Amino acid sequence: MTDRAITNRRALSRLLTRISNASVAEAMRGLEAETSAPTARIGITGAPGAGKSSLIARLARHRLAQDKRIGVLAIDPTSPVTKGSLLGDRIRMDAVADHPAFFIRSVPSRNAHDGLSDNTPDLLLAMEAHGFDEVVLETVGVGQAEYAVKTLVDTVVLVLMPGSGDAIQAMKAGILETADIYVVNKADLPGAGHAAGEVKATLALKTLRPGAWRHPVLLSSEKDEESIAKLSDAIDAHREWLRGQNHGEAIRRRRVQYHLQSLVGRRVEELMAAGDAARYDQPLTDLFQTVVEELGSTLDSAGE
Repeated sequence: MTDRAITNRRALSRLLTRISNASVAEAMRGLEAETSAPTARIGITGAPGAGKSSLIARLARHRLAQDKRIGVLAIDPTSPVTKGSLLGDRIRMDAVADHPAFFIRSVPSRNAHDGLSDNTPDLLLAMEAHGFDEVVLETVGVGQAEYAVKTLVDTVVLVLMPGSGDAIQAMKAGILETADIYVVNKADLPGAGHAAGEVKATLALKTLRPGAWRHPVLLSSEKDEESIAKLSDAIDAHREWLRGQNHGEAIRRRRVQYHLQSLVGRRVEELMAAGDAARYDQPLTDLFQTVVEELGSTLDSAGE
């Protein structure tokens, strides 16, 4: 296992810090190229308290035993009041955090509104360039905004918790449409079977075309190691199914589109934060034209 150890942890940590803190102009100057063989990406999403971090730790331990190098990018919510984040996911992953082939980095969501963080595409590309076999992206878990993760990863795992109404809320918000695999976590609690049944009943209403992915609904608990093996197998099965779909170019284009939209949106926020309050006294059409012109200057500053 020593030849699979991650030896450049400190350098990677510093790089991720720079990327996370980068302005739009800085991010454009340091754009990472896509690797020729992109790393497999797994997205873990679900409401706060569903046990996402603990589930990731157990899944990582299982897949590390298969001689994989695993990287985790965990998005922690930023307080809208203090602008701070706890960045506590490493605490919940202590059981695996010191494994030589495992790396975890918590980053604040900052101004992002889609369950991810500023510069998430760049953070993922940087981790891919460091030779991980798999990168796990854990979202904030804010609800309806979770759809963005679908664009950036290959397989989305939605984590639900029994007795909290997660399944019903997920149905209402349309989050069920984003997931490839459903996990009712903490399955030793009352109501787990009922929650899984609700999800299965909802999925049964969908008309699937021949050859479509059949979404598994799994139960998991810390007391049942076999449940993690089933989740791991489901992830592998979905990856194998994806290989037969020939959607690679369409996925690449969607990721580029998301990356572009993210950069433009963040640049608009930068301009609005830096502008004089008096600028908002002018007609909206004039203000719009001003911001559009200022957006164009971003490309000039990125090339300096």
